[in-house]
Amino acid sequence: MITFADLISYFMTNQTIHFIKMHGVGNDYIFVDTTLCSIENPEAAAVALSRYHFGIGSDGLVLIGKSPTTDADFTMRIFNADGSEGLMCGNASRCIGKYVFERGLTDKRHIRLMTASGIKTLDLDVNNAGIVESVTVDMMSPVFEDECLFLPEGEILPNGVFVSIGNPHYVIFVDDIDAVDVAVEGPRLEYSSRFPKRSNIEFAQIRDDGIRMRVWERGSGITMACGTGACATAVAAAISGRCGRQSRVIMDGGTLDIDWREDDGHIYLSGPAVIVFEGSVKLPFS
Repeated sequence: MITFADLISYFMTNQTIHFIKMHGVGNDYIFVDTTLCSIENPEAAAVALSRYHFGIGSDGLVLIGKSPTTDADFTMRIFNADGSEGLMCGNASRCIGKYVFERGLTDKRHIRLMTASGIKTLDLDVNNAGIVESVTVDMMSPVFEDECLFLPEGEILPNGVFVSIGNPHYVIFVDDIDAVDVAVEGPRLEYSSRFPKRSNIEFAQIRDDGIRMRVWERGSGITMACGTGACATAVAAAISGRCGRQSRVIMDGGTLDIDWREDDGHIYLSGPAVIVFEGSVKLPFS
C-alpha cells in the first residue's frame, strides 16, 4: 500500500519522465520505455501520474523493458492506479506491440512479451504504411481452480464463474447490466474473503450483438475496458453454454474479439491499440 510518506519521498526526486499515453478500447495507461529513462519508485509514480485532474490521468502505469533472456523480446510491468502491481493486461500488451514496432525497436510481427504471469506472444496486423492496426495476444489457457486466488469456501458470493487469465476474475451474468451499480458492487466483491489476493469483477449480459460487459478492475476501479476481463467473460459464457468459443465482448470503451480455440485450449484476444499523446513530466508537479 502506498502511503502519503511514499508520495512525498517520490515527489522530492525531481525526476523528469518521458511517457506515451496509449489505450486499448478505452483502457488507458501511461507507458514508460525504461531503455530511455528509469522509474525509481513505480508504485508511487503510478499513484501520482494516474490521478485525473492532478496528474496525467490513466488506469495505471506500464513499464516497457528489454528482456533479460533470449526467451522473450521485451518485458512488461504494470502498476494499477492504486500502486499495486498487476500480473497481466491484454490491452496494455497490445499497446506495447504497437509501440515497439512503430518506434523501430523491432521489425518482428510476432513478439514475445515477458509478463508477471508468463511470456505472452503478440501477433501484429501491420498495414502497408507500417502502422499496426490491431494486435492478437495469446493469453494462454484459462484456469478455473486456484486456491491461491479463489477460496472454495467463505463469504457467500452472487452466482458467478471464477476464471484466472493470469490474474483473477469473477464473472457474474445478469439480465439487465444497466441496473448494476458497479461502483458499489465492484469494490465489495473485489475485497471478498473468497479472494485472498482480491479479484477483478465482471458483470455481463448476453445480447444478440455479443456479450455486453462492465468491469471493476482490481486496483483501478471502474475502467472503460479490460482485456483479461473480456477473455474471462467469454470463457465463462462458453462453459456455461451461453455462447460458443468465439465471441465479441462489448465494453464501455469498445469491442474485443475473443477466440478460445479447441486445438490448443488457448484464448486469443484481438483488438486495436491507439496512441493518444506523448510528452515529459517533471516531478514534483508545480
